[in-house]
Amino acid sequence: MSVLVVGMSHKSAPVALLEQVALDTAGVHKLIDDVAACEHVTEATVIATCNRVEIYAEVDRFHGSVEEVSRLLLERAGESTEAMLPHLYVHYDDGAVSHLFQVVAGLDSMAIGEAQILGQTRDALSSGQEIGTVGPALNVLFQQALRVGKRARAETDIDSAAPSLVSAALDRSHAAVGDLSGKRVLVLGAGSMAGLATATVARRGAASVTVANRTAGNADRLAAEYGARAAALADLEAELAMCDVLVSCTGATGVVVDRQTVAAAVAGGRELAIIDLALPHDVDPSVAELPGVTLINLAELADELRDSDAGREVLEVRRIVGQEVAAFLTARRQSAVTPTVVALRSMATSVVDAEMERLAGRLPDLDEATRAEVLHTVRRVADKLLHQPTVRVKELANETGAVSYAAALAELFALDPDAVDAVTRPEGLS
Repeated sequence: MSVLVVGMSHKSAPVALLEQVALDTAGVHKLIDDVAACEHVTEATVIATCNRVEIYAEVDRFHGSVEEVSRLLLERAGESTEAMLPHLYVHYDDGAVSHLFQVVAGLDSMAIGEAQILGQTRDALSSGQEIGTVGPALNVLFQQALRVGKRARAETDIDSAAPSLVSAALDRSHAAVGDLSGKRVLVLGAGSMAGLATATVARRGAASVTVANRTAGNADRLAAEYGARAAALADLEAELAMCDVLVSCTGATGVVVDRQTVAAAVAGGRELAIIDLALPHDVDPSVAELPGVTLINLAELADELRDSDAGREVLEVRRIVGQEVAAFLTARRQSAVTPTVVALRSMATSVVDAEMERLAGRLPDLDEATRAEVLHTVRRVADKLLHQPTVRVKELANETGAVSYAAALAELFALDPDAVDAVTRPEGLS
C-alpha cells in the first residue's frame, strides 16, 4: 500500500481556478466519501484551505487510483479536463510523504511559515477520523507531519520569516487609508482566518474592530476574545459605511459583499480599503472600479508572497523536513520487512520444536539437563544461521528494491504468505 496525493494550490493554479474547486465543510466531507469509495482506495482525507485543495489517499495501486481521484477533483471545477489537468499535481509514496511534511512545516504556503496550516492539517485528520476513512496509514502519516510542523516552529523562527496573508494585505492597504492607528476595521467571518485578521488589526492599533458573521454566536465569541464589537451580517451595509478597512474571509460559496453595497458605503467620497481573503471570493471584483475603493485580493497577494525570501529560516526548516522525511521512510521501509523476519524466525522455532519432539521420541530416556543443553544448542545454531539474512534484509530495506529482498527471503525459505500477512506491524509504523 502507498500514499497518493492529488491536489491543486496557489503554486500550480491561478486564484480563479482555485475558486472553482474551493470546498465548504460539507463539500470536504462529500469529497472524502467519494474518494474513499474508489476501487483502489483504502483510506482518504482532504486538506482544504483558502489556497489549496489536496486529496490524500492510501491506495493499493497507482494507475487506476490516480485517474479516479483526479477525476473527482476535476469534477468540482466545472471546467474541461484539458483546461484543469495542467494545474493538478500528483505525489506518490515517498514523494507524498515529503510533500505533506513540507506543507505542514509552512514551506509550501503562500506566506512562508504561516502557522494556520497546522490547524488545517489537524482538521483534515479529524474529518477523516470522524467519517471513518482514515486508518492506520494516514493516521500515522498525519500525526508525524503535525509533529514535524511543530518541531519546525519550535526550533526556528519560520513563523516570522515572512508576513502572513493578513499582514501582507494590511501593508498594501496602507497606501489607500494610511496607518491602522485610529482606523475602524470590519472583519467578516469567524473562522481561523478571521481570528488571525482580528488579532492582527487589534495589535496594529486599530481604533475599533467589529466582527460580523452569519452565526451570531461565533461573532460574539471572536469579538469577546479580542475586545472587539460583534455585529449581525444583516447590518453589513450600515457597518460598511462606518469602517475604513474591510477584511472579508467568510468561507461562503457566493458573493457576500456586492457592488451596490460598497457603492453606497463610499457614496460620500471617502476612502475604503477592502481585503478579500476568501476562496471563493467574498467581494464582487468589480468594486475595484468604484472611486475611493482599493481592493486587495488573493491573486495579488499570491504574486507578492510567492517570491518572498525567508532566508536562513527556510533553509533550516528544509533541513529539518529532510531529516524527518528520511527517518520516517526508513522506519516505514524497515517495518515493511518485519512481518517476513518474524515469520522466518517463527518457522525456525517451529522446526526446532518439531525436531526436539522427534528426538524425545527416539531417545525417551534422555535426562532433562541433557535435553535442555541440546535444545539450547539447536536454538543457537538456528539463530546464527538466521542472524545475517535478517540483519541484511533490514539494512537493505533502506535501498531501492527492499520489498523484493523481503519477497526473495520469503520465497527462499518457503514462508507461508498467510503467516507473513498475519504478523501485526509495530504501532506507529505503516
